[in-house]
Amino acid sequence: MLQLSALYRYPLKSCKPEVLQSASLDALGLSGDRRWMLVDATTGRFLTQRALPHMSQLSVLWNASGGVTLAAPGFQPLDVALPEDLPANLRGVTVWRDTLMVPDAGDAAAEWASAFIGKPTRVVHVPEARARWLPDGYGTVQDKVGFADGFPLLLIGQGSLDDLSARIGRPQEMLRFRPNLVVSGAEPYAEDGWKRLRIGSVELRVLKACSRCILTTIDPATGQRSADREPLNTLKGYRLKDNEILFGQNLVNDGEGRLEVGMPVEVLE
Repeated sequence: MLQLSALYRYPLKSCKPEVLQSASLDALGLSGDRRWMLVDATTGRFLTQRALPHMSQLSVLWNASGGVTLAAPGFQPLDVALPEDLPANLRGVTVWRDTLMVPDAGDAAAEWASAFIGKPTRVVHVPEARARWLPDGYGTVQDKVGFADGFPLLLIGQGSLDDLSARIGRPQEMLRFRPNLVVSGAEPYAEDGWKRLRIGSVELRVLKACSRCILTTIDPATGQRSADREPLNTLKGYRLKDNEILFGQNLVNDGEGRLEVGMPVEVLE
């Protein structure tokens, strides 16, 4: 039987995950997932572990009011309130090819983030009304996403990770791949063939395979890059298609609902 075996939320893009036993789904995926982001204070461009591996050591806890608590080794935790969506608070930011105006969390958050990152940095939040549309050709005219790279949800089969670990010859951490949903009980890469799922009362559409990058070579526990570029090197040997290394599937949820670890997963199509 297929079941939901793990749930992860990343309140701030490219930060440590929150390990959840249950989570609600809203119009942008998991409630509180990647609604916050760090950006270069001058350009507004988004910051991630790809260029700043030490972001893997940034812990961010989301609260029900929408605010977050920032914490990192050597830093005092800082509570950051949800900024008001007012014209005076708006800042222009860039995520890949998307540009948008979103509320800035203020100077105290910026000072904390700048000290952690090592250069002038701002902390921003995306309310649902200012979220981005999905990439052209995917989803429907209603489907939107917060600060995730392109899609609201990422699913990986536990069997796929187990197969990859066996090929490499050592266990690989699931969190290298930063999924929201982990499904156990399926054959390796079974998720490649799924189109629609139901978990609890929620239906989800599978939109496209996830293209992987250098971020997967960062050890989520230490922030250090793998000297042998694993797991990317091994994946390249058997998961390369159209010059993209594919692992996991991007999804969007149809409607709101609640997920709990242990729920059965039904493949509808």
